[in-house]
Formats: sequence, structure tokens, C-alpha cells
Amino acid sequence: MPQYIDLSHTIEDGLVTYKGLPAPIICDYLSREASKGVYADGVSFQIGKIEMVANTGTYIDVPFHRYEDGKDLSQFEVEAFANLEAVCIHAPFQNGLAVGVSFFEGKDLEGKAVLVRTDWAQHWNTPQYYENHSFLTKEAAIFLKEAGVKLVGIDSHNIDDTRCNARPVHSILLKDNVLIAEHLCNLDELPFDVPFRFFAVPPKVRGMGTFPVRAFAVLGS
Repeated sequence: MPQYIDLSHTIEDGLVTYKGLPAPIICDYLSREASKGVYADGVSFQIGKIEMVANTGTYIDVPFHRYEDGKDLSQFEVEAFANLEAVCIHAPFQNGLAVGVSFFEGKDLEGKAVLVRTDWAQHWNTPQYYENHSFLTKEAAIFLKEAGVKLVGIDSHNIDDTRCNARPVHSILLKDNVLIAEHLCNLDELPFDVPFRFFAVPPKVRGMGTFPVRAFAVLGS
């Protein structure tokens, strides 16, 4: 039987995902109590409302996030986000924040989703999560692009080093239509030597380049 592993953080009212961006506001548009006056006796519903920036929780970036002429969420087929052959690479932050080329050399990466486990997710929803986090180097991004990967994910605050504002990893990968998944979690539950499939499907939104996803892995068949 297949095993499903949830790789997404929970989005809740007041959650700060990216320091400096507003937290989501989650509330009732129509409460159960108010709905009692709309429906028949004994029938009630809740209609929720959420106000948030696209960079909330675990999310995926497509080229439009970085490039004005890049493809937005609505322009990708479902296959770009679903049932991707995947590999997990362990690059623990305790051994250094910068994830360089050496972690990916000698691996069969072509056509795969590459999920980088740094274990930084253990700091989620704490002040430490936002500062001096794990990231990919520019050289690693070039290597992954040239290796023909389809998606790169990371369990950290950003795939780029946010101590500067250049964002080379986003620029290199998204320029070549390599998708990015950030703020993953539970990568420690993934195997390093067993094939698995990765899913991170966003809504089909025109004019947006980032959106939260319910990312998960499927092990076995």
C-alpha cells in the first residue's frame, strides 16, 4: 500500500511565514450561527474567508514570480506539479548553511523533483527561522538547472541567501522553468535510497507566480 507523507506546514490565522510580510487573516464570511437564519431548521454551514499574501505557508514559485514575461500559475499543466519522480538530498544546517554543488554531484537528477533536507524546518514559527537560514548557492542552482531537474524544494526560509538581495537561485531556476517549493517540512520522513513521488499542486490562478500548496510525497505503489 502507498504511504503518504505530508510535507506542508499548517496555515493558521496570524502565522508569519516570511518576516516583513503580513500574516493571514482567517475568519468567517458566514458563520454557522448566522447561517441558521438562511437555511431550513437544523441546517447550518460555515463559509470561511482568508486574506493573505501568496507567500504564506508552504508554497510554490513559478517563473512569473521573478519574471514579468514568465509563465504564471495558470499556464502550467498539472503534470508540472503532480506525480513527479523525486529524490531527497540531505544537507544538514549543522554542517553549514550554504548547500553547494558537492551535495548533488554523482546523483541521477534529470527530470526529477529535488528536495533539499536541511532540517531548518525545526525552527519553524520561531524568530530563529527567519535569520541566517540554510540556502542553495548560485553554483548549485546552475548545476541543478544543467542537470535537467524539474523542481527544487527546500525545508528552509528561502532557497536563496537572504543576507543579500540578489536572489541568484530564484533567477537561475525560474528563468529555465524549474519550479521552486519553499518552506517544506517533514523531509526527515523521506528515504534517501527508495524512489518516491512528489506533489505540490497550486490553484490555477492567472496573474500570480506564487501560491500555497499541500505538498506531499507518496512512497510505494
